Amino acid sequence: MAKGKTSISKIAVWILLGLLFVGLSLGFGLDGLGGTVRTVGKVGDKYIDVQTYANTLQREMQAVGQQTGTPLTFQRAQSIGLDQAVLARLVRARALDHEAGQMGLSVGDETIRDEILNIPAFRGLDGSFDRDAYRFALDQQGTSEGEFENQLREEVSRSILQGAIVSGVNMPETYAQTLMAFIGETRDFTWVRLGQADLPEVLPEPAEDVLRAYYDDNLGDYELPETKRITFAVLLPDMILDSMEVDDSALRAEYEARADLFNRPERRLVERLVYLDAEAADRAAAQLEVGGTTFEALVSERGLDLGDVDMGDVTRLQLDAAGEAVFGADVGDVVGPLPSSLGPALFRVNGVLPAQQVSFEDASVQLRQELSLDAARRQVAVLAEEFDNLLAGGATLEELDAETDMQLGTIDWYPALGEDIAAYDGFRDAAAALSQDDFPEIVQLDDGGIVALRMEELLPPRPAPFDEARLNVQANWEAERTEARLTEMAEALLPALESGETFASQSLDSIVETDMDRSAFVQGTPPEFMPAVFEMAPGEVRIISGYGAVLVVRLDAINPLTDTPEAVAETEALSAEMGQILAGELFSVYGEDVVLRAGTQINQQALDAVHVNFP
Repeated sequence: MAKGKTSISKIAVWILLGLLFVGLSLGFGLDGLGGTVRTVGKVGDKYIDVQTYANTLQREMQAVGQQTGTPLTFQRAQSIGLDQAVLARLVRARALDHEAGQMGLSVGDETIRDEILNIPAFRGLDGSFDRDAYRFALDQQGTSEGEFENQLREEVSRSILQGAIVSGVNMPETYAQTLMAFIGETRDFTWVRLGQADLPEVLPEPAEDVLRAYYDDNLGDYELPETKRITFAVLLPDMILDSMEVDDSALRAEYEARADLFNRPERRLVERLVYLDAEAADRAAAQLEVGGTTFEALVSERGLDLGDVDMGDVTRLQLDAAGEAVFGADVGDVVGPLPSSLGPALFRVNGVLPAQQVSFEDASVQLRQELSLDAARRQVAVLAEEFDNLLAGGATLEELDAETDMQLGTIDWYPALGEDIAAYDGFRDAAAALSQDDFPEIVQLDDGGIVALRMEELLPPRPAPFDEARLNVQANWEAERTEARLTEMAEALLPALESGETFASQSLDSIVETDMDRSAFVQGTPPEFMPAVFEMAPGEVRIISGYGAVLVVRLDAINPLTDTPEAVAETEALSAEMGQILAGELFSVYGEDVVLRAGTQINQQALDAVHVNFP
């Protein structure tokens, strides 16, 4: 019996050792991957090296992390498909290597030598190729010279294959010319906007039954979104402001701490133009005296603009030796040359800011308000923990309302609501995450207040009650009736305008627009206005409705793109860009075909073994 147990124990040990051996053979770190697994897949007769996949994935993760400013974890990289994108890129590259091999496409040793000599990382201090630097760089990558040179040979061959596929691919010139003609075409048109003020008589006040009928016919326009009905208890610092006491000594100390704010000396708005030496400054001052130049011209001569010489508002003491003369000048005067910390300078006075003296008595009202508010915020912060403990102990919001300074309220909340308590970011975030299963807890608000929320029910999308929507209903009814009447007026104008009569002859104060392209926006027009203009023929008149208004537009001319040097250059650039896009698409299709013909085998265990080494 004991012997049987021993045999079973030995078998278990051998199984464990076998599992351990498999685990060790698949485990490795990113710095010099080890183990027996060397490839993560095979494409045709070309293998995808484990180290190449790991290094490429690591570089891509680092690049994304640098772009976002946050290190990218492998879990996040996997969620956005980065690992699959890296693998797909390597599969395509190896498929092209397989294709090049099948074609017998390769390069000689001399080409590889030239490529290596051109790599900066392999050069010494004198700029020439350094074999020690070459070996060291390859050792750091965990690659032998033979492996590196073979990879380089495949890359060069792959580049030759790609060049053969995309070279000579050009988009027909007609394509770019047609696009540019479409984009560069402009329109001249005349238009007028007819609004409610242009009606011959004011719309009658709608009866209640008329509005209710309009509301019933357009219920979809007044639908409320899914809404959470929430009960909340809130305490804001303002709510306990009157109970905060601030003694006069604290007010006096705060006043003295802000002495520079309440008691400010006289200041000047000054510009300072500094010269290298006194002789140059004297010449500039002399030119100003005889009226031969202006201060602005002197600034421009120095290659500066007025922003470069603006000192802002300064006190007499800040100007040192120049203070007396500058503060004795009038607004607009230029004085100097005067000494400054940067050299002799001309000073221009642009404004005078009188001295400001605010007494303690005058400042005490503002200071008391601010200190009381600070004290209220601190008090709320102290109470927050106490109230949170009460809620955790089973207290209800109603009990907090009855026994503390918190006040109870209700709100039908949806994400677009931004009034009253819903204007606080903290409340909105808490309301968005709130469910009927959640217990109330204290939430901090932006101004130092606190709130606790309880969701009562979830209201599905539904029409707003008529009484709540009444103002919108009436506005929409008036807009619809106004548009209908204005459209009748506009239709009566069409025959005369289409026959070539001017807008002025129809007592219309029109606007003329010229050379307007497709991207232009005309103030006071709806989004569909410009697309409609570009659909029109010369002389055509259209009526375009907007909310509560009608636009009448006549197309005066279609201006084709002219063959200016700029237009020719843009056409050539567009043609080249389209050619590159076409070449890229063709090569992408070719690459997909190569992958399918080569056949791909992926070792998922090897991939998983690589992935576990990423943070």
